[in-house]
Amino acid sequence: MCASAIDKVLLLFPLLVVCALGLGSELRVRVRLTDGLVTEEVLEADSEKDSISVEFKQGDGTLITFMVDFKQELKIFRSLILGELERGENQYQALCFISRLGRNEIIPSESMARLRQKNPHAIRLAEERRGLEQLTMSASVNGSRAWQLSSHIHNMCKEAREAIYTTEADVKHWLDKGVDGSMFEALPHTSEVPQFQTCHATKDLWQPCLCSYGLRLEWYPCLLKYCRSRDTMGKGSTYKCGIKSCSKGYHFTYYVSQKQLCLWDEET
Repeated sequence: MCASAIDKVLLLFPLLVVCALGLGSELRVRVRLTDGLVTEEVLEADSEKDSISVEFKQGDGTLITFMVDFKQELKIFRSLILGELERGENQYQALCFISRLGRNEIIPSESMARLRQKNPHAIRLAEERRGLEQLTMSASVNGSRAWQLSSHIHNMCKEAREAIYTTEADVKHWLDKGVDGSMFEALPHTSEVPQFQTCHATKDLWQPCLCSYGLRLEWYPCLLKYCRSRDTMGKGSTYKCGIKSCSKGYHFTYYVSQKQLCLWDEET
């Protein structure tokens, strides 16, 4: 059982509750994707390292991993996209997108580590559908030097190699904080090289183009809920009694040296 108010919590929020258990944990949640398929999300939290990860598989087999490093105020998106072997593609292609963490994007790692669900077979739907975030990834990141940003990048993005991207604004922010600028390489920008087409409009597989990639986190705990109670003397107090769930989409645009590296854009 959790705190003494657990009975009230279960009555008010029967799906997910916040319990005082452990430093790290894993929670498996069933979620319905945009295409109607049901997938299992694995949410892991480590309050000691102050990090959170959300991982799930899309209907096409793509493995999506979202990690938050609270200590470094940074978030990482990784996609492992299955290739079509009959078209000469690799078994999978890895992409990593790195950006700063905003306020109130997700609940703290300590709270995530305490989440438990009463009905593990229920299919979750987010309470709030947040707006699509458009990100132009104008710089690549050298994965072997990215430990300065976060120790998690090496393990998360080692398969991505040269496909680790971030935004110009984030690069400036990290440079202002004293990070070594040699880990970043500016990519050709649309305004500087207007002849670049989108990969969707490019026919030649070996031509450079502007690639688009989108993903959606269909369900994640974005905010804590608080309830009020009164003791026998009538004194009021608040306590954590559940979470608010959100859904959010992300759209990344970035330069690739050949359309061969962005074949999914044919189907968008």
